[in-house]
Amino acid sequence: MTSQTASTARYTLADAVLLQRLEGLAALVLGVAVYAWLGQSWVIFTVLFLVPDFTMLGYVRSARFGALIYNLGHTYAAPALLALAGLAIGPLAYGLAAIWAAHIGADRLLGYGLKLESFEATHLGPIGKARRGRDR
Repeated sequence: MTSQTASTARYTLADAVLLQRLEGLAALVLGVAVYAWLGQSWVIFTVLFLVPDFTMLGYVRSARFGALIYNLGHTYAAPALLALAGLAIGPLAYGLAAIWAAHIGADRLLGYGLKLESFEATHLGPIGKARRGRDR
């Protein structure tokens, strides 16, 4: 592989990461807009916004289990299913789904992606200590 090919591949990856960050921004804005449209309590929004991060507790058991639980709590499928359940449950489910989607969007926007082999290895690139080590 030539250095030009490697450089091109890096830019392609960067474009994909940029697109996913922009997608995160869109999800964050849409989640907040839907929540505002629903007219539910902003105190509840504020209190529950970081609740999906409790999925990090799975790392107490093991890295593999932690990544599984974290990823289940940070994929758009979960709040989509909750919103679908809102057809039976009612508006509360829509509000919770909007908060959850907004949280995931904020994470993606900030570069916190789905976990790979460790907490610091994500589908959007390394974070934390792993990123600092790479940037040196």
